[in-house]
Amino acid sequence: MEVTKRFNRIVAIYFQLQAKPIVKAQDLAEQFEVSQRTIYRDIKALEQAGIPIYGEAGTGYGLVEGYRLPPTKFSKEEILTLAAAEKLMQKFVDPDLFRHFSSALNKIKAYLRYNEKLNVTLLEENMLMGSLTHRFNENVPSALSILFESIAQHKMVNMDYQSGTYSTAVHREIEPVGVFHQGNYWYFIAYCHLRKDYRQFRIDRIQRIQLASTPFTRTHKSLSHYLEKEEPAPTITIRIAVPFAYARYMEWERSYYGFVSEEIIDTEVMMTFACRNMEQEFARWYLMFADQARILEPEKLKEHVKALLANIQVKFTS
Repeated sequence: MEVTKRFNRIVAIYFQLQAKPIVKAQDLAEQFEVSQRTIYRDIKALEQAGIPIYGEAGTGYGLVEGYRLPPTKFSKEEILTLAAAEKLMQKFVDPDLFRHFSSALNKIKAYLRYNEKLNVTLLEENMLMGSLTHRFNENVPSALSILFESIAQHKMVNMDYQSGTYSTAVHREIEPVGVFHQGNYWYFIAYCHLRKDYRQFRIDRIQRIQLASTPFTRTHKSLSHYLEKEEPAPTITIRIAVPFAYARYMEWERSYYGFVSEEIIDTEVMMTFACRNMEQEFARWYLMFADQARILEPEKLKEHVKALLANIQVKFTS
């Protein structure tokens, strides 16, 4: 087992040397959770295998220019897209899937020329993604990967799932059909053996998940078929007026609440929304800007906001 681990680590180090102009032993040691002395021995093993490596301990290592796998032609735009894709994947997929993606991407980077690697490294160092909390359950880092594997292999999945209805997780045997991203969350459609029907689940609500060896019991149609079957909730037209100076603070999130259009009139921005969940989602989001924004329509939204404010008042005075 130890020999296999070392072999896999040495191969991974080789691909990192191919993918980057300079690789530091300290960074490799932290990544593989070994000592720097172990990394030095791995580098020595690569050199003994005939890999031309330059550099020394304390400064970093790289492959001699001209030594690389057979070249693959990438355009400049495609090369820079690789770096952007890695940053996006790091935030939008679970840790396990990102690890596989990053490993595959390092193999692609191995084909790049030295100056192309420098461009990718520069972009990676100067591109940051904000934290996206609660997109996945931190205790279930491989949920998305397992669902993908289940769909590809037609194998059932066992999971403990906590819906918004129950206070405790419920065990379910499911047959995943497809995964999709909507709003700020990942969802999937699956046939649920507990409910004897197709159900929609949210990935961050999975408390435990395991790929079973049992094959699917039925043939499923495409994901789009089941999504089209769902009857969407009717939309409600909402119009609000926001002072021009404050409207920009709403731009980041308004698309999640059905934003349709805006019109500037004098010193205000009139925003129109087509919302499916006015009472909870929109009304609670609106409270963030209630000291500046005005509700133009519908009247029912004003009533919901007043009720929420009354409840808040009770909380603060009790």
